[in-house]
Amino acid sequence: MNAYLSLMKTRYLNNLQYRAAAVSGCLTQVAWGLIHVLVFWAFYQTGADAPMSMQAVVSYTWLRQAFLALFMTWYYDREIMESIQSGSIAIDLCRPIDLYPFWFVKTLAVRFARASLRCVPILLLAFLLPNPIGLALPAGPGACLLFLLTMLLGVLVLTAMTMLLYTSAFYTLSTTGIAQVSVVALDFLCGDLIPLPFFPKVLYRILSWLPFGATSNVPFRIYSGDLAGRDMVFAIVMQGFWLFVLVSIGYLWTRRSIRRVVVQGG
Repeated sequence: MNAYLSLMKTRYLNNLQYRAAAVSGCLTQVAWGLIHVLVFWAFYQTGADAPMSMQAVVSYTWLRQAFLALFMTWYYDREIMESIQSGSIAIDLCRPIDLYPFWFVKTLAVRFARASLRCVPILLLAFLLPNPIGLALPAGPGACLLFLLTMLLGVLVLTAMTMLLYTSAFYTLSTTGIAQVSVVALDFLCGDLIPLPFFPKVLYRILSWLPFGATSNVPFRIYSGDLAGRDMVFAIVMQGFWLFVLVSIGYLWTRRSIRRVVVQGG
């Protein structure tokens, strides 16, 4: 366990060096956040029925931008993918550690490092914006604690899904196609483009039972109080369930795939 924690700490500190990229990322994310908020504001002014309140949508949007690096569906470690295809994975296999948690903590550390550099300035700016386009306070102390808990569970679920992408590299000559398709699908199905409650009811109910609805959708809606009561309990249970299922499948699949590795040359 100490080896994995040390690896995560090292990886985290390495990614904290990219401060210029973090500044430009903050500016871009604030701009996109404002665009999304203004579009939704125009939509609500038409008087159309909506499944979420304006305040809940605004909170969802700003939280999505603040923690974009934590929940970005398009992030995957290219070094891991290339090591499988090039055969340099043999170096990792020689280390006295398990490959699955080794990859898991590497991916997780990058997400936390990038998010920690960007979330604070974006949140501060969002809080300073006037109503109704600014970020409101959490629905309550309980909502704040559950927001933090479910955000951790959500990023673990998303990382577990990313691990399946890594393992698929054992079975293909190029992972570019799989990566691009998965990014588009996850962006849409996880509610990164629009909140899941805006989906047709049948599709929304289906997604609530699948791992896609167990990522950023849960904490961002709990924060504003849009997800509460039995629905909230169900969502948290599904997060724990899918985390266990995805990690179990990924771990067993990775161990089985390692047996296929044949490295030639020297």
